[in-house]
Amino acid sequence: MKIEHPHPITWHFSERAAQMQSSFIREILKVTQRPEIISFAGGLPSADTFPVEEMKAAFDKVLSASGRTALQYGPTDGYAPLREWIANSLSTASCKILPEQVLMTSGSQQALDLLGKVLIDEGSRVLVETPSYLGALQAFSVYRPEFASVATDEHGLVPSSIDKVAEGARMLYALPNFQNPTGRSLSVERRLELVETCARHNLPLIEDDPYGALSYKGEPYPKMLNMNPDGVIYMGSFSKVLTPGIRLGYVVAPLPLVRRLELAKQAADLHTAQLTQMVVHEVIKDGFLDRHIPTIRTLYANQCQAMLDAMDAHFPQGVSWTRPEGGMFIWVTLPKSIDAMKLLDQAIAAKVAFVPGAPFYANEPETNTLRLSFVTVSPERIREGIAILGKLISALL
Repeated sequence: MKIEHPHPITWHFSERAAQMQSSFIREILKVTQRPEIISFAGGLPSADTFPVEEMKAAFDKVLSASGRTALQYGPTDGYAPLREWIANSLSTASCKILPEQVLMTSGSQQALDLLGKVLIDEGSRVLVETPSYLGALQAFSVYRPEFASVATDEHGLVPSSIDKVAEGARMLYALPNFQNPTGRSLSVERRLELVETCARHNLPLIEDDPYGALSYKGEPYPKMLNMNPDGVIYMGSFSKVLTPGIRLGYVVAPLPLVRRLELAKQAADLHTAQLTQMVVHEVIKDGFLDRHIPTIRTLYANQCQAMLDAMDAHFPQGVSWTRPEGGMFIWVTLPKSIDAMKLLDQAIAAKVAFVPGAPFYANEPETNTLRLSFVTVSPERIREGIAILGKLISALL
């Protein structure tokens, strides 16, 4: 029986829900779905790199050989063979990572949420780079921290700037490899200094590493996890080296913390999908990534160079940008007189999209910055889009 004229519900949201904000990037992506738009906006990996046939074969094999197990509930911490593979891949001669330290998550975004839930109280100080990954700022903001910005320069995070903001901080969040949004990487010397500084302040260091395998030269930087496994929390993901659609990430942490994260995950989703974990393990267990990742590096390196060449040719004097040696992003700094938000309106009208830089700042946003992603755009379209942007910028000078 249906009530003919029910009274409309007046919703009363929690304070936490009321302060939630949409991701600026996800909103831009709604516009960039139009095929005529040349989009440098999304941080999406190139679909040309997805190993569709290998994934299809793995799904078939897992469902044929272990279908009932794959389709059943699984343990909260994750599929044991995959956790063991991850632990072995992160171990070095001087630093043994245990499978018990690995917690599988539904993408690395869930790892950020779990870390916020376990480590942040309202008003807790959280240190972040300037600028920082927007998804992390969004995930942590739900727990209402006080963000303190750590200084950066053309070489990335400046470890010596931590001392003046470290007191009482709960954690420092950093992306040391081909950072999103700037594309910068920390030198080995800065990594050592950063680890030592955080240890001196009893400050947990989150090392978020979704792009570390995407070095164009094929020479990965050493992981800070291996420099201090008792003080560094490592985050990894299969989104950039296999496919983001499987939503599979992981966090590696000291045992006391990983147990707390596991409890938080139980309350969130019980466990990450057993099927996708078993499929990923089937794909990667025999060295597939060693063969597959070099093809991604080559593709991205070529497209990055196409964008850098186009910027050299079309961007006017007074504009500067990073020259990444890996990853997916270039960071652009415009003259102070140009607001990237207003430039975006003109760019979309001219059928080009990018992400303004302001949302990547936890404090004091620099409105004359923007992020460009090159990995989903062909070299021809990159040249066309950058030429359009160059004309728009020149007209504003």
